[in-house]
Amino acid sequence: MKKKIVMMALIFIFMPSFHMLGQDSNFGNWLVYIGNKKLNKGWNIHNEVQYRNYNAIDDLEQLLLRTGLGYSFNNNKSNLLLGYGYILSENYIDENDKVTVNEHRIFQQFISKQEIGPVKLNHRYRFEQRFVESDFRLRFRYFLGLNLPLHYKDSGKNPLYISAYNEIFLNTKSSVFDRNRLYGGLGYKVSDAVKIEIGYMNQFFETSGRDQLNIITFVNF
Repeated sequence: MKKKIVMMALIFIFMPSFHMLGQDSNFGNWLVYIGNKKLNKGWNIHNEVQYRNYNAIDDLEQLLLRTGLGYSFNNNKSNLLLGYGYILSENYIDENDKVTVNEHRIFQQFISKQEIGPVKLNHRYRFEQRFVESDFRLRFRYFLGLNLPLHYKDSGKNPLYISAYNEIFLNTKSSVFDRNRLYGGLGYKVSDAVKIEIGYMNQFFETSGRDQLNIITFVNF
């Protein structure tokens, strides 16, 4: 049964790659910081900064700032969070000109964690209320992540691990499908509080896609 669950998770994560093979994509860069501060046994503060570029060095695509207050339960296997995000986007309207778009976002999310042998699964359900300039939008997101130590029996001594996820975005209005993100990377556990990952992510829409090099730092304190 455990093997079946893991196989289903892998299929969900990697199946969209077949769809991406026929799409045009450009290579960009995301620098990501994700932090969590425990206030006590149950409550925590989430904070996040993402600096996204159209190419590997500069040319800003998006700056995302996110924070929230969460509550953990079920032996820290579940977390409910209420959050706020500010997103500054610079969108190309042609090959040379950009337009700046400001977005304020309120979101609610639920995270559920599972462990199946050496594999750690992370389910995240997020509902967003998006204030994009003068427009109001609603969106649902489902994230399935997988974390696997490279050597399970010696995982306490080996800091390397494999990370993968798939996340789908759905709008409440047409078109319902917004985007999908597929990620795979290699992580290094610096300490019990700090992890660093480097990986490849493909984000695709209905008719186009983009490739990103992701460098992610996780900090728990």
